[in-house]
Amino acid sequence: MSKLKSFVGNINSGHIYALLICLLGLVLFGYSNHFEFLHYSTPSWVWVYALTGASLILTFSLVQLPPEGNELTMESAVYLACVFVFGGSYTLTILLLNCLIFYFFDRSTSWWKHLTNFSIYSIMISLASFTFDLLGGQSGTLANEKITAYLLTLAVYFIGNTLLVGLYYYILYKGTLYETIKDIIKDSFIVYLCTLVLSLVLTVLVFHNGILGLALFLCLSILLCQSFKRLFAMYRSIEERANTDQRTGLFNHSYFEEILEQEIQKSKDSGTTLSLAMIDLDDFKKYNDHFGHLQGDKLIAFVGETLRSESLKSGTIAARYGGEEFTLLMPDYDSQQARAYIDLLRKKLNNSHFTGVEIFPLGCLAFSAGVASCSSDIHDKSQLVDQADQALYYSKKQGKNTVHIYGAHSPLEQEIDFSQDVRDIEQQLNLFMYKDMETFRHSKRVFRYAMDISDLLELDTLSKRQFTLGALIHDIGKLEIPWGILNKKGKLEPEEWEMVKWHVTWGKKMALTNDKYKDLAPYIELHHERYDGKGYPYGFKGEEIPYLCRMLTVIDSFDAMTTERPYQLTKTIAEAIIELRACAGSQFDPKLTELFIGYIEAREPQHSEIVI
Repeated sequence: MSKLKSFVGNINSGHIYALLICLLGLVLFGYSNHFEFLHYSTPSWVWVYALTGASLILTFSLVQLPPEGNELTMESAVYLACVFVFGGSYTLTILLLNCLIFYFFDRSTSWWKHLTNFSIYSIMISLASFTFDLLGGQSGTLANEKITAYLLTLAVYFIGNTLLVGLYYYILYKGTLYETIKDIIKDSFIVYLCTLVLSLVLTVLVFHNGILGLALFLCLSILLCQSFKRLFAMYRSIEERANTDQRTGLFNHSYFEEILEQEIQKSKDSGTTLSLAMIDLDDFKKYNDHFGHLQGDKLIAFVGETLRSESLKSGTIAARYGGEEFTLLMPDYDSQQARAYIDLLRKKLNNSHFTGVEIFPLGCLAFSAGVASCSSDIHDKSQLVDQADQALYYSKKQGKNTVHIYGAHSPLEQEIDFSQDVRDIEQQLNLFMYKDMETFRHSKRVFRYAMDISDLLELDTLSKRQFTLGALIHDIGKLEIPWGILNKKGKLEPEEWEMVKWHVTWGKKMALTNDKYKDLAPYIELHHERYDGKGYPYGFKGEEIPYLCRMLTVIDSFDAMTTERPYQLTKTIAEAIIELRACAGSQFDPKLTELFIGYIEAREPQHSEIVI
């Protein structure tokens, strides 16, 4: 009984689908073929062997398609031509012989996959033959007056193949059926269209020219297959050149940006770790100035080759970021594993001899590196790059030839840096003193709320710094809003409101001008996103919005509701709590809303009670 349960547990939906396809295919084969091949004459068998040989040649003549190199075969042209000239039963006989011979040539593939492939073709040929007969098509030469029957038969064959294969991949990979079928059509439509048109050509050639026509068709098809292969090889060559830095052989900056986005998404979807290292050669300018640019380029190439060979061994992705900077993208590495790996690379380079390394301060090749790991709050690839870059900057500050993990300062250093950052940001906010005093006060209050909430959430030191400083600076973009709009007492006009909404984008640009505050950009840019996706500037929804940005939205809104302003209605704390709960699930994250309300009720019990 336990073995039976184990067996049943190992059967997945893909196996069930394959079993159903096999049963349907075998039933249709038996129904449509009637084993008529037992009564074929000698001339009929000659054509069976000739057409089986042609279909086998096309089965082995693979067509490779860019961009992924997906492989297709063109034997369907033979099957469809057989349907038109000889009928469905004859075609199924050729299919049976083809699959049996191919099975003995390809024993590495499981027997059930061969059977599934045979069954899929049986279904498609049976459907095509039934459609052709239903529409009045007659076996023989291509009849001009029946062109509709031919075209609809081709369409049924194509649709049947797309649905059968698409449904299999949909079940296997758990995507969406529409997207799966769309991808199949996008990747293979041109080749499939060639196959369908060639089937009509073969129909004419076989009927009028016999074996010679079949031979001419095979020559044409093989030449087409070779052309597609050369096209794919050319595509791969161009793609490789476009993605490769010619000096080092590593991936270039453009490809790094592309693959980084893909790997971040893959990491989020699968829940796996991902780390990024930014590497900068120490004192490269000194070497370049001393030996000249040509020798400097050779050094860059040497380092690039070292990184390339090591990345191939470890499954990491190395790229030249620019100048003497390199990146290493490390799927399935957490920050500690990444640091250990980069440290080994650093030591290997220290021990590598290269002409002129004696002029370096350490007497050897050296680099500084910063490591950052992808987290759920990373919503844009530039954030991960900025974090690794900041870690690299800190590594340089520590005396170079070191590897530093983003956020791994000592507690004392973090406290000193945090205090200095608060003072620096407050200097920026002082500009509000003449333009809008209330925005200055609002920013300070939101900062204090964020300090308390960060303790309540038990944030680590780095997250606390980002969250609280982000709260302090979140409205900095309002400095760009004209005084008249910022201090308008009445309702804003639509165009004025659009200008106000731009403050999140302007604020982000301000933060990005200072390397120290790049990591605060999400708090500035996303604090007006809504949980239901109706916020701005991007319309992010739910967990697409970083966790602490969702928390900041609650704090920001609560303070705005409870702030006293002349000529404007102000809510009491109790009324604001009602409003927060009313908007939980639409504007605000429900869980974070309740957490904040609990904090307010504990802090202001006398004001949070509802008065009736």
